[in-house]
Amino acid sequence: SNSTFFGPSKIRESLRKLAELFDDSIKEKVEAVIAKYDAQMQAVIDEYRPRLEGKKVMLYVGGLRPRHTINAYEDLGMICVGSGYEFAHSDDYDRTAPEMPDATVVYDDASELELEQFAHVLKPDLVASGIKEKYLFQKMAIPFRQMHSWD
Repeated sequence: SNSTFFGPSKIRESLRKLAELFDDSIKEKVEAVIAKYDAQMQAVIDEYRPRLEGKKVMLYVGGLRPRHTINAYEDLGMICVGSGYEFAHSDDYDRTAPEMPDATVVYDDASELELEQFAHVLKPDLVASGIKEKYLFQKMAIPFRQMHSWD
């Protein structure tokens, strides 16, 4: 399934996709839930987007799919400049590519040295990755968001 619940856009899209499997009463309830929480989600976007608009994010994750998280950053006005998996199959990349902005660099099973070089070239304002990469990017003085498979 391509359903994901990272960020307002994907939450709405996934709920509607799930509702399609049921009758109209469920579809109406889903729309009511979306409407109920839209203002709250928009309030978060309104608070953070002005500071994040146009900022660059670089992603590197293991089992968590980058395509599931990109839209959450885009909802906040950020641009994904680099993305990759620690371990992936070619179909993961086939499904990820359509979610990526055209200029995104995609890397696979990158070493610490390679990630550092990508960061020097891509100049991200934020890196979102796993715990193993945390100290590399902290040493580079790049803001870091730790991503878990349960985030």
